[in-house]
Amino acid sequence: MTEQHDRMPLVPANIDTYRHPVVYMHEDCHLCRSEGFTTQTRIEIELDGKRIIATLNVITGEDWLPPETAALSNTAWEAMTVQPGAVGRFSHPEPPASASSIRAKVYGGRLDEDGCRAIISDTVQRRLSDLDLGAFVTSCAGDRLDTAETTALTLAMRDAGARLDWGAGPVLDKHCVGGLPGNRTTPIVVAIVAAAGHLIPKTSSRAITSPAGTADTMEVMAPVALDQSAMRRVVEAEGGCIVWGGGLDLSPADDMLIRIERPLDFDSEGLMVASILSKKAAAGSSHVLIDMPVGPTAKVRSDMAAQSLSRRLTAVAGALGQTLAIHRSDGSTPVGLGIGPALEAHDVLAVLRRDPQAPADLRARALDVAGALLDMAGTDGRARAADLLDGGAAEARFMAICAAQGGFREPGTAPQVSPVTAARAGTITAIDNRRIAKIAKLAGAPGRKTSGVRLHARVGDTVAAGQPLFSVHAETRGELSWALDYAASGDSSFVVEDAP
Repeated sequence: MTEQHDRMPLVPANIDTYRHPVVYMHEDCHLCRSEGFTTQTRIEIELDGKRIIATLNVITGEDWLPPETAALSNTAWEAMTVQPGAVGRFSHPEPPASASSIRAKVYGGRLDEDGCRAIISDTVQRRLSDLDLGAFVTSCAGDRLDTAETTALTLAMRDAGARLDWGAGPVLDKHCVGGLPGNRTTPIVVAIVAAAGHLIPKTSSRAITSPAGTADTMEVMAPVALDQSAMRRVVEAEGGCIVWGGGLDLSPADDMLIRIERPLDFDSEGLMVASILSKKAAAGSSHVLIDMPVGPTAKVRSDMAAQSLSRRLTAVAGALGQTLAIHRSDGSTPVGLGIGPALEAHDVLAVLRRDPQAPADLRARALDVAGALLDMAGTDGRARAADLLDGGAAEARFMAICAAQGGFREPGTAPQVSPVTAARAGTITAIDNRRIAKIAKLAGAPGRKTSGVRLHARVGDTVAAGQPLFSVHAETRGELSWALDYAASGDSSFVVEDAP
């Protein structure tokens, strides 16, 4: 063997593996033979002092990858900042230090502070495989994390990435627990609070399981992928921002854990609290309002679940030195008219522009949340929020924020639209949040920005047979067809009963 036996040229695979570093090697490459590398082997790759650990996928065909070349997935390529012609060094990594802590938790043990920090450190450094992370997420599912463990995990997640400091004075923030389609209050709330003269540097997420996240909706109106320096310039100029948190390195372990949680579909109160509060703490928020919709098809389904989650949020926020308030809201039915990034953006703008046809429920919810945040800052709550919205100050501040983030643009509309009508006459008594959200996702949301669902009837409305209940908006005929097929199958998203 030569001195270069552990090295191979690197090329991009141009494959999106969603935050998971993957390396591709041909089955006949000398490293696979000499080092015993096989499919799913964890491999450490070093280049110019940078190291990552990637999962191996073995190529068996002859056409795509030469035997003596390694290809990196998009995530691995970006993490290594590879230049053309680069040659990487490959080796077996040391076993992750946190493996014993994960194993102990799987068998019913408790996590201490050192164990939490080891797990989060190994997660951020990508030393844990998806199997390791899956075992950890599973061991935390349900109520398997107590409050002390949740606090330790939150602190570890907060400290694993960047932390923003906005100086003295209250830094306001809000978060919605989720599960309620169309509940896009954040752009309105940020505009009101910033117009009131308070600091509200809002970082938001893209959709995980919903038809739109706040960042998805905001992105159809203004750029959201700002770095820390650009974000700071916006906040210093306008008092607030609405930016995507994924590019700011705030609680980076959270995004990696969410990638595992999403396909497993496990609910963990402890992981939810750690996710929310670690990002708020890293973003420098001192006063946090949690909007908690409660309803049978929302994420929080009962008063008992809401009380349990509220207690844990309050306890962990106290340990982090944050002032926290819980705002319980009705989670029984979608909010506004639009479900999907552009459709929700149209609703947001209608409220800010004081359009007579703006959805009244979205306006009321935004005023409730903004008022509660202003109360936390010691000002005149909801009345002040209504004055700022109705007088146009909130709209002006929102447009200024959009301009500072890179420029405002009007949201577009989908080329394919088809109504779904009532099968019978009667009164609408319920709307299934989950089914209506799935229809919006099948139509293409959030990836297709103008796709989704627009409601034409609400709970309490009386409808005639054949009257439109909602319309499906899609950018392609195929996605429109998939959404309509699902809407016609099984139980209806709208419950229509005889009028009393």
